[in-house]
Order: sequence, then C-alpha cells, then structure tokens
Amino acid sequence: MPQPLETTVFGGGCFWCTEAVFQSLKGVTSVMPGYTGGTTDRPTYEQISNGDTGHAECIKITFDPQVISFTDLLAVFFNTHDPTTTNRQGADIGTQYRSVIFYTNEDQKRAAEELIAELTAAKAYENRIVTEVKPLGEFYEAEEYHKDYYKNNSSQAYCQLVIAPKLEKLQKRFAQLVA
Repeated sequence: MPQPLETTVFGGGCFWCTEAVFQSLKGVTSVMPGYTGGTTDRPTYEQISNGDTGHAECIKITFDPQVISFTDLLAVFFNTHDPTTTNRQGADIGTQYRSVIFYTNEDQKRAAEELIAELTAAKAYENRIVTEVKPLGEFYEAEEYHKDYYKNNSSQAYCQLVIAPKLEKLQKRFAQLVA
C-alpha cells in the first residue's frame, strides 16, 4: 500500500526563491507560497511586508516520501539559504524572512532538531544556526500573483540575479534530487 503524501512548511527568506527551489525537486507534488507563524488572521502581503503580523513568508511543500525523504528536503533547505542570520536573508530584512521549519508531525520535528544538532556539532556554519523548529499552525495562502513566481517572471532582474543562481547551485549540489 503506498504511503500517503506528506506536507511540511519552510521559511527561508523570500518565498519566490524557496518556491522555485522546491518546485524543482523529484517527489515534490506541490509548493504553495504563504504566511504562517504569526497572529494576524488572513494577512495580506502588504501587512507581512510591514513586519507587524509575526508571520513568515513560507512555502507549504506537499511531497511523496517514497520519492523524496523529509531528510532530503531538510538538506536542500539548509543548503539553499543562510540558517545563521536572524530575521534576514541577504537584502531581505525582517521577521517575515526568518529561517523556520513548521513541522506537521513528530518525525519531522525530530529529524529537523537532529540535523540542526549534527550541523552544529560539525561546525558546518561559521555562525550559530538560528533556524526555529515549530509546529505548523494556520497557513494562509499568498495572493495569486506570488504563485509560480519564477516560472511566470524568470526574465525579471530579481529572478535572474537571485533565484537563477540558487537554482544553479541546487542543480550542482543535488543533481540526483532535481526533476
């Protein structure tokens, strides 16, 4: 009997970047940009951008664990953003850009905490990992124009300067996982 699909939510800076990265992986059946982790009901992008909601820009990933493991998703997550900067990724600054894993079951929580402990012990990063690991609460889908952003806007400067290099890095580092 096949295993059911699983979901998890990652926040690793701008969701345009993280969406494009995780859409590229075998076994990922959908990636939905959105907001979670805060207190405002049904926040808008404008509210998120002000940094007053407590929500992070995130992606909800639905995946087939028989094709790609949660551990592989974590490896991609930790290799495609900086988990050592508090409330920032590159030029994006604010709590909405924090590094966070919102788990949907105890196995995901354990795997995330174990990997963070391993990376810390191995001194994989020059600075301390600040990635939060929290249970998933209410997830709010982002506005329609955020969905498939890279696919729909790949010629824009931001996509060329920020997202395309991440995708190239992904292809080199995780070629076996890329669809």
